[in-house]
Amino acid sequence: MDSLSARPSPHISCVGFTTANAEAAADFFTGTLGFSRGQSLVVEAGPYAELIGLPGSRLKLLQLHIGAETLELTEVLNLGSGLRPGRPIPADSRSSDLWFQHICIVVSDLEAASAKARQAIAEGSLVGVSTAPQTLPEWNTAAAGIQAFKFRDPEGHNLELLQFPPDKGDARWHVSPGDPSPFLGIDHSAVSVADTPMSCRFYDDLLGLRLGGDGLNSGPTQDGLDGLQDTRVRITGHRCPGGPGVECLNYQPPNNGRPRPADQGAQDHAHWQIRLRVADLDRIAAAAEASAGQPLHGGVIQLGEQAAIVGADRALQLADPDGHQLQILGS
Repeated sequence: MDSLSARPSPHISCVGFTTANAEAAADFFTGTLGFSRGQSLVVEAGPYAELIGLPGSRLKLLQLHIGAETLELTEVLNLGSGLRPGRPIPADSRSSDLWFQHICIVVSDLEAASAKARQAIAEGSLVGVSTAPQTLPEWNTAAAGIQAFKFRDPEGHNLELLQFPPDKGDARWHVSPGDPSPFLGIDHSAVSVADTPMSCRFYDDLLGLRLGGDGLNSGPTQDGLDGLQDTRVRITGHRCPGGPGVECLNYQPPNNGRPRPADQGAQDHAHWQIRLRVADLDRIAAAAEASAGQPLHGGVIQLGEQAAIVGADRALQLADPDGHQLQILGS
């Protein structure tokens, strides 16, 4: 399902989350946010289900595309024996809670791109996070002029729409697309973290991403963007040689967040995963715990006849220091 990539490693081949209804979620993303449908696959248990910690389960994987990036929806059709049912995302979730994760969708015109979502929020069918689209202030040199708006999909998954000014963002976000749609692609997935230096050791030293921007956002604009009060958040980017990256959000008092439930699993709708292709899977598996990572579900798994699902023979489900999961692919 996920073809082998010729891009330099490490490379994020997709970001995904668990959903109660993949078809309904796909309708939302295609109808509201400019995604297009890709392949859909039913996984009949086997090593892939073991990899994500749902042995014996029957799964539906549905891929959506936007620009050069892929979002993968996972629906649990039948749980394996003895596994508890999935739970919805807590209704009182905040951006600072340590189970928080979102994708940042880059747009060319924030006003137009957010129109359908803002209308749905006004009608009560979606939940907004931001009070309104925000423009980050001039004093914040690293982020000045960036426009953003945050909200939740119908199941509560967090999303961000973002428009870069001409002097910021990858060059690819400033090339006029052939398609008149304002939706361009996914720049990063953001995760809430408790300890920035520890997260840097995990994402940069262990996984091989490179440190991007690192700054502190605060003030009324950040409050309006995150739906919080007295917000202070350290934002640290981690980039691959190309394509999407990972952004770590360290919210500071009074908004430091709640820890993730210890038993959160891939059947829960708060579960996200980043699929990362690497050149040194065995080194990462061996060194993970020294970088505060946690190999899950038996470590490196041979995918055998299910290798085509991810485009790799072997994979490792790996939790970062705060429990956010990555699916590490290797040969």
